[in-house]
Amino acid sequence: MISLKPISISLSPNTEKDDVLLALRLLFQPWRYLRGQEASELEREFEKYSGLKYAISFNSGRSALMAILASLSMEKDSEVLLQAFTCNAASNPILWSGLKPVYVDCLEENFNMDTEDLKRKITSRSRAVIIQHTFGMPANIEETLNICRQNNLILIEDCAHSLGAKYKGKKVGTFGDVSFFSFSRDKIISSVYGGMAALNNEELARKIRDFQEKAGYPSYFWVKQQLMHPLLMNLLILPTYRLFGKYFLVLSQWLHILSKAVHSGEKRGQKPGYFPRRMPNALAGLARKQLAKAERFNHHRRELAAFYKENLKNTKYLLPEISGDSDPAFLRFSLRHPLAHDIIRKAWERNLLIGDWYACPIAPCGTNIEKLKYVLGSCPASEELSEDTLNLPTHINISVKDAKKIVDFLIKNGN
Repeated sequence: MISLKPISISLSPNTEKDDVLLALRLLFQPWRYLRGQEASELEREFEKYSGLKYAISFNSGRSALMAILASLSMEKDSEVLLQAFTCNAASNPILWSGLKPVYVDCLEENFNMDTEDLKRKITSRSRAVIIQHTFGMPANIEETLNICRQNNLILIEDCAHSLGAKYKGKKVGTFGDVSFFSFSRDKIISSVYGGMAALNNEELARKIRDFQEKAGYPSYFWVKQQLMHPLLMNLLILPTYRLFGKYFLVLSQWLHILSKAVHSGEKRGQKPGYFPRRMPNALAGLARKQLAKAERFNHHRRELAAFYKENLKNTKYLLPEISGDSDPAFLRFSLRHPLAHDIIRKAWERNLLIGDWYACPIAPCGTNIEKLKYVLGSCPASEELSEDTLNLPTHINISVKDAKKIVDFLIKNGN
C-alpha cells in the first residue's frame, strides 16, 4: 500500500513541529512581520556560526547577490563567470544588475566548476567569478582562488547549497572575497525565503549594508504568504498529498495563498517586485530557529549520504567523487544514471518524490536560456549532466527506513 504522504525531497523538508508552531504564532502577530530585532540577531548569530566578521540579511539569496554585485561597482556589461548546471536564481541577479553572465562548464564527477574551462573563458571584460558548491559538495576552491588572483577577479562564493560544508577544515564561504547563502524552502536551513551576504571586508560590508537599508521590506501580504507555507504544507498538503494535497498546492499557488519558489517571470529573465528586499523580522525568526539546528541537520544529512553511498556503490548508478579534503553538507545526495528521468518519473508514481536538479543547464526547465544568455552547446558536460542526474533526499524528516525504500526502488528500477 502506498502512503498518502510522500517521501519528498523539497516540500518544506526541514520543518519540524517547533517551526510550525512558530510560524502559526507569527501569522497572528502582523506587527512582527517586518520590523523587529530578529534580523539583527540572525546576523550576529550567523557571524558567529560562519566565523566571518560581517553578515547582512536579505529576503533571498537573489537579493543578497544583487547587493554584492551593486556594491562591487562594476561597469555596465562587465562579465561575471558562473557555472552552468545551475538555477536561474544565480543567473538573473547578474542580468538584473546590468552585467553579463558567462557560463563555465562543470565537472561530471562532482557537478562543480571546471577550472580549465574557467581559464579559457576569462576575457578583458571579466570582473568576477561566482563559484557554486553544488549540492553542498565543496568546489575546487583553492585552484579557483588562484585563477582569480592571477587575473585580478573578485571571487564570490555561492553557498546556497552548502551552509556548514568544509574544505580542509574551513567552512565554505570563508575563502572568497564575499559569499552569499540561501535559506529558501529546500536549502540546508529554511525560512521559506531568506538569504545572507557574508564577508570580512569592512568597506564592502558597509556598501552592502547601505544597499540593504535602501532596499526596504517586502509587503505584509508577501510575508504572510511565506508564513502560510509551513502551516499548509505540514498540516494539509503533505498528509493528503497523493489524495488531493498536490492539487491543493497548485491551487494555493494559483490563488497566491502560497508563493512559488521561482516566479514564472524569472524563467524569462524578469525581476519580481519583491527582489531585492531586506529580511523581514518574521522570516528572520524562522531562520534563527533553523540556524540553531544546522549542525544537527548536517550530521543527519551526512549519515544518510553514507547510507546511500554504501548501498548503491556496486550498482549501475554513478556516485559523485568527493575529495578527501572535503566535508560536504549533502543538501541532496546526487548520482547519475542514463535513464535518470525515466527513473524519476516511475518514482513519483510510487509517491517517492526524488529530485531532478538540474534537468536543464539553467534550471528550472522552462527557463528561456537565450534570455539568460546561455548558448546551447557551450557547456557540453553540464548539458549531459542535465540528462542523467537524479538526487535523493537527506533532510531531517527522512529516516533510514525511508532511505532504504528509495534504495530498494532504485536498485529494482535502474540496476
